Amino acid sequence: MVVKNKAKIIVKILNKIYPEVPVPLKHRNVFTLLVSVLLSAQCTDVTVNNVTKNIYPKYNKPEHYVKLGRKKIEKLIKRIGIFRIKAKSIYLMSKQILEKHNGKVPKTFEELESLPGVGHKTASVVMSQGFGYPAFAVDTHIHRLAQRWGLTNGKNVIQTENDLKKIFPKKIWSKLHLQIIFYGREHCKARECYGLACKICTTCYPNRKKSIITKKA
Repeated sequence: MVVKNKAKIIVKILNKIYPEVPVPLKHRNVFTLLVSVLLSAQCTDVTVNNVTKNIYPKYNKPEHYVKLGRKKIEKLIKRIGIFRIKAKSIYLMSKQILEKHNGKVPKTFEELESLPGVGHKTASVVMSQGFGYPAFAVDTHIHRLAQRWGLTNGKNVIQTENDLKKIFPKKIWSKLHLQIIFYGREHCKARECYGLACKICTTCYPNRKKSIITKKA
C-alpha cells in the first residue's frame, strides 16, 4: 500500500476514534504549558498534572519562579523525575523570559529553543497548543508508531518529523500529533500490538505475520 493511501486510512481511523482531542497537560496560560512540557520529559502527563495542580494556582508567571529560586522549585516538583535538572531549567528559563522577552513566552521556534531546557519537541508543543501554530511535535512514541505504520524509516525524531510533515496536510498537524499520542497509549502500545493487533496495523498491513521491531530514536 502506498504511503498516501495509508495516510488517508490512518487519518480516517483516528478521526473516528478521536474526533476531539484535549490537550493532555493541564495549564493556566502559555507559560505554565511551557513549564508542564518541560516537566513531562521522561515522565507521564498524569504525574505532571498531579504535581502542577497544587502549583499553578499560586505560581503561574516567570517572575514567581525567579523569586522562588532553584531550591524552592526543587521542593515543589520533587515527585517528578530528574527534578533538580528541571528545576534549574525552569529557573533559568523564567529568568531569560523576564530579561529578554518582557515576561512573555516568545512566539517563534528560534526564540523558544534558545530558552534553557527547551528543545525542538518542547517548542513544537508550545507553538501548537499554546499559540495555535501548525506544528508536528515528534517524540520517541510517535517515532515508534510512524515506523510501525510504515510512514518513515527515520533514524531519529527530526527525520521522522520531516517525513510526517511531507505526508500529512499542514492544517491537521497539531490535532494529528495528539491523536497519534492517544492512539499509541490506548491501542498500539509498544509491548502489546507489535504491528499486528490494532485497527491501523491490521488495516494497513492485513498480511503482516511478523512483529515489527522499531529502531529507537
